[in-house]
Amino acid sequence: MVDTKEDEKRRFQIELEFIQCLSNPWYLNNLAQQQYFKDPTFINYLNYLQYWKQPEYARFVVYPHALYFLDLLQHAQFRDYISTSENTQEVHRMQYYHWQYLRNPPKSTAVDELTATASSVLKDESTDIKS
Repeated sequence: MVDTKEDEKRRFQIELEFIQCLSNPWYLNNLAQQQYFKDPTFINYLNYLQYWKQPEYARFVVYPHALYFLDLLQHAQFRDYISTSENTQEVHRMQYYHWQYLRNPPKSTAVDELTATASSVLKDESTDIKS
């Protein structure tokens, strides 16, 4: 079946809306609670959506955190991490502080904390893989 221009436009809009939802840590938590992160088909879909990081698509994304979280969702360790309310609250807090201090950063920014947390989560994953 050949997609029409209208089908392509609709697919673009649906994927863009979904990508933007990924910027919300509580949405990610809900996906985890609903067991989507256990479904290999859904994980493949998240991998497929990586093309949204290309400049010609990324320019349509209003919430850049969505692309950051899309990257993190490629790792099982982060998918497990975001499944608890405590961890989701922490990620949400760091995201809030990033927005708050985006123009006037304090000595340590929330992005640094989020990056450090993500790095430690991913480091633990790579250690587990090597073991």
